[in-house]
Amino acid sequence: MTAIEARFPLGAALMLDQLDTDPYEALARLRQHEPVSWVPVLDGWLVTRRDLCIEVMRDAARFTVDDPRFSTAQVVGPSMLSLDGDEHRRHRDPFAWGLRKPEVMKRYTDAVEREARHLVEALAPNGYAEIRRDLAGPLAVNVVAGALGLQDTQPGVVLGWYDEIVAAVDRVSVGGQIGPDARQAMDALARHVGATIEHGDGVLPGATATLAQVEVVSNAAVMMFGGIETSEGMTTSLFWHLLTAPDAWAAVAADPSLAANAVEESLRLEPAAGRVDRYATADVGLGDAKIRNGDLVIVSLTAANRDPATFPDPDTFDVARPNARAHLAFAQGPHACVGLHLARLETRSALTAALDGWPGLAIEPDSTPPSGVIFRKPRSLYVRWDPQAPGARQPSRV
Repeated sequence: MTAIEARFPLGAALMLDQLDTDPYEALARLRQHEPVSWVPVLDGWLVTRRDLCIEVMRDAARFTVDDPRFSTAQVVGPSMLSLDGDEHRRHRDPFAWGLRKPEVMKRYTDAVEREARHLVEALAPNGYAEIRRDLAGPLAVNVVAGALGLQDTQPGVVLGWYDEIVAAVDRVSVGGQIGPDARQAMDALARHVGATIEHGDGVLPGATATLAQVEVVSNAAVMMFGGIETSEGMTTSLFWHLLTAPDAWAAVAADPSLAANAVEESLRLEPAAGRVDRYATADVGLGDAKIRNGDLVIVSLTAANRDPATFPDPDTFDVARPNARAHLAFAQGPHACVGLHLARLETRSALTAALDGWPGLAIEPDSTPPSGVIFRKPRSLYVRWDPQAPGARQPSRV
């Protein structure tokens, strides 16, 4: 055991399979005893206490994303995700402006709610579904395609680009190559972004006021990546929590005003992105740790969201939790999620549609709990309902 491992024995003992399948107890021990811990299996510092997580995310001067090791930037190019300071603001601001809450509510509410109802109603006569593949995933793809306003592009095509780009990011993160398929996906996205800029609507055309077209393409890829992966996870995990917590589904069905808070509580208990990464820009102290210039610093949103100093009884899913919205699932600081209002609308719309269209909804026993080291969600969530129940909706004919 090295000297640094001896200083942080809990971090030294942490294994990837723990972080993947059932990280909560291990993260709780770290938060209590080693809130900033060196974790050899991650080759970085893991931050688990909520106040320290916030400190890292808010301080881009000491903890940056602008590092050549950032794998997403290697695949899609520089973007709001991989830049800091003035350049980050130049890339982010055009998209953030178009995705402010008033703009989202005015521009997207009807379309997102309609799409959620359409998916739920189409499945209603079957009496069964797999939430991730049949509802959360298709809804996320359709919403992203609509928000980006991509011209003459089917959602399935957008999903194909997304799959190739995500696979390339995964390969690059472990030392592999981008690959020709991902390059072709980026080229196809670039062509459609160009057409949207010239003839379309949505957030992309306005971004050209401050960004070159190649920069708009990079940020569109980032929005596609984040909008599909994390929104799918948000929605799937919400259904998991509501259907596995005693009486939670019945409580929201009886009082739909709880739906919005149920979304926040699900995000608290299981953020779709379990961590965000930064790199130290200088030798710096954080908690009891002495972090070296260039070290990877991993903010555990999963751990921060279960910090008992902020959330009493933190491992319990409580749809009426008064401070559920204090979670960090959308991060904080300059890199807080630009699409958080659209994501909330999407997940809430899926829940409302299912409450209305799938009476007697219940989880099937072969479903799997949330998992994933970085992106966390149930990999499969099978549900059944009674299609013959009074009030069950039939598919729309429009």
